[in-house]
Amino acid sequence: MSIRDNVEFVLEQVEKAAIRSGRKLSDITVIGATKTQTPDAIDEMVNAGIKIAGENRVQEITQKYDMLKTKPAWHMIGHLQSNKIKYIIDKVELIHSVDSLSLLKEINKHAQRINKVMPVLLQVNVSGEESKFGMKPDEVEGILEQCDGLNNILVSGLMTIPPKQANPNDNILHFCNIFAKYIDIKDKKYNNVSIKHLSMGMSDDYVQAIESGATMVRIGTAVFGERQYKN
Repeated sequence: MSIRDNVEFVLEQVEKAAIRSGRKLSDITVIGATKTQTPDAIDEMVNAGIKIAGENRVQEITQKYDMLKTKPAWHMIGHLQSNKIKYIIDKVELIHSVDSLSLLKEINKHAQRINKVMPVLLQVNVSGEESKFGMKPDEVEGILEQCDGLNNILVSGLMTIPPKQANPNDNILHFCNIFAKYIDIKDKKYNNVSIKHLSMGMSDDYVQAIESGATMVRIGTAVFGERQYKN
């Protein structure tokens, strides 16, 4: 199947899952996970209907940013090191992977330098895996309380990456747990915080994630096929 065919199938599944969860397709933001993909492939994805490119690596954003004909919105969805913020602060519309207060402060500093308010999501390690980045669920509110004074960031929601499972239904409990945290903090008042987004679910489990409350899903393989890594 072509990228266009894949995108059409994914968006159809997203719409069906959204309806089952009492929402509609426009309530769900689909992000194409474009790690290792060529500019031509990303252009094809955008032309087919997925308008946001999500990258795991700063280097890939900077390399591809001016190469695309379609000019998608860019999201940073992978682990972000403090010393690389300066390379993408003017290029991305959302950073999904903020896992510490110190990173928030660094993003704020670089955003202030270019007079930008940078929307971010707090990455939560909902499964407690040592191999995963992210704060513990019970650390989230403590971080939000310390956003006062960080006037060049806007904490816009939560993100999580659950374990890779043979059966995607096995992650429903993790999705429900992070959704409960999202709902708990959604209407609380903190300075520089406006909780709108819950980013969870990838190619194997995006349907279950949407049915569990996701507002954003990050989909790569289901759009582009299996990644081809260079030696």
